[in-house]
Amino acid sequence: MRPPGSGGGGGGGGGGAGAGAGSKGFNPRNAEDIFAEFFGSSPFGFGSSGPGRSMRFQSEGGMFGGGFSGAAGTENIFKTYSEGTSTMPRKPPPIESNLPCSLEELYAGSTRKMKISRTVMDGNGRAIHETEILSIDVKPGWKKGTKITFPDKGNERPNQLPADLVFVIDEKPHNLYKRDGNDLLLGQRVSLAEALGGTTVNLTTLDGRSLSIPVTDIVSPGYELVVAKEGMPIVKEPGNRGDLKIKFEVKFPTKLSPEQRTRLRLALCG
Repeated sequence: MRPPGSGGGGGGGGGGAGAGAGSKGFNPRNAEDIFAEFFGSSPFGFGSSGPGRSMRFQSEGGMFGGGFSGAAGTENIFKTYSEGTSTMPRKPPPIESNLPCSLEELYAGSTRKMKISRTVMDGNGRAIHETEILSIDVKPGWKKGTKITFPDKGNERPNQLPADLVFVIDEKPHNLYKRDGNDLLLGQRVSLAEALGGTTVNLTTLDGRSLSIPVTDIVSPGYELVVAKEGMPIVKEPGNRGDLKIKFEVKFPTKLSPEQRTRLRLALCG
């Protein structure tokens, strides 16, 4: 029997080394590695996540039965979060309303005032009615179908976000002009004498100017005269406008006297 404290099989230095390498020797460990051994990997980005530690915990179940280990635990956390956010208030579709405008308004631009009435929730969660006046600046050249959006101006309801309020530009019919994109179309009737001998078209533009357009060509049925830059303003080209297109209709006489026929024949054949 050896006395207590004596080394075996070697000197003190050798015994020290053997104790350090043996399974019962003291092996200081990092606290983060211990955390990783229990929880597979640190959710805060530190510690060891080697297979020897994380896999053992996952297979044995650990103190929490594996409910918070590795990728499975992360998946459960994200699943819980996504389920929690599924009850967030949803925004309903926009509420659209037509805004009829005259060609004069769309030519020169205008400011429209729209009074709306809607339901809102007060500080106590009760529904109350309020009115509001919205200002719409109609830009020169806007076309039918142009949309102006006022965010969150629809009715408010519990557990629901207010809808957006959308005004859609519409064009009122005009008694003289018709719009075709950026161009204006105008129909003009002339007599046979005017069609052959020439005439002048007098008209008032959408912005109130007076135009006198001489017609020197012989006008045949369906003849079209283009007046450059007298159409609608072009939104994307400030200062530029489309064309005015005048399409002619010739009014033929329904009855001629013998003398008129003779004179007309001589004039056309001479």
